[in-house]
Amino acid sequence: MFELKENDDICRQAQNSGTFYLFHNFSPFLQKIRGKYLVPQINATEIKKILEKFRQNEQRIEDSVLIGCSGDCLAYFALDLGSMERSVLESGLEGSFTELQQAFFQLDEKDTHLLSSAQALLRWHDNHQYCSKTGQPTKKNLAGSKRVCHSSGIIYYPQMSPVVITLLSDGNRCLLVRQASFPRGMYSALAGFCDVGETLEETVRREVAEEVGLEVDSLWYSASQHWPFPNSTLMIACHAMVQPQETEISVNKLELEAARWFSLDEVVEALRRDPRSSKQEDGTFSVCLPPKQAIAHQLIQEWIKNQLCQ
Repeated sequence: MFELKENDDICRQAQNSGTFYLFHNFSPFLQKIRGKYLVPQINATEIKKILEKFRQNEQRIEDSVLIGCSGDCLAYFALDLGSMERSVLESGLEGSFTELQQAFFQLDEKDTHLLSSAQALLRWHDNHQYCSKTGQPTKKNLAGSKRVCHSSGIIYYPQMSPVVITLLSDGNRCLLVRQASFPRGMYSALAGFCDVGETLEETVRREVAEEVGLEVDSLWYSASQHWPFPNSTLMIACHAMVQPQETEISVNKLELEAARWFSLDEVVEALRRDPRSSKQEDGTFSVCLPPKQAIAHQLIQEWIKNQLCQ
């Protein structure tokens, strides 16, 4: 990967043998078969035929960005064809450019990782076409691992924002919250962006205090995950504890729609529900939890395991 990123000649060779994922204005090209989204993997020869078919110069391949590499050194690239007519492309390719969030939880883990990385990198390039100091155009290297302002020599590298996601517990219950943007009925762990200069621990304590009015007594790290919604973020998952006698919630309505404590039985029951079928006969929605691809799901599973061990 290092050589592919830093050496344009090596990257160009890899483009001639690599696998491509197509996008249109940051939406990946997918095919839906028997209700399941599949991600077509297109080789270099097929990409050239597609470009020729739609009267595009073969040099468009160099607009692609490197998004990964397989164990046997096959390079993965993403190419956005947003300048072309979407409906014509979809008809000719026999598929559709689908909002990533719509298909994310139905894709294989390998595909979600590559597509989320691709979308984040493509969006970063689209937003950084000019130097913030000189105002002059920047130019990407072939792999898309950086952009350079040749008038000033400044090099820009893709960035992502750190977000701490925290599952809070009082020893017997866990705290779950929902935002208005969540699917109906869904609750998740509490999350917030790190402020400049903050440690992870400081972010956890501040976010918990700001959003639900509680004081964190102790906390520990669990895992991390790249998350493409709404943009490229690094989700840093933590568990945190509050004192059992200090559990009264004060919900910040500017940030959250609701927050409440859940017992072990309630969490286990909610985990069994499919978020897509949580609507009840009376029109209300049963509580459901994030699907397994989300790191919030992992936090909840870890909490359940810990409770059962106790």
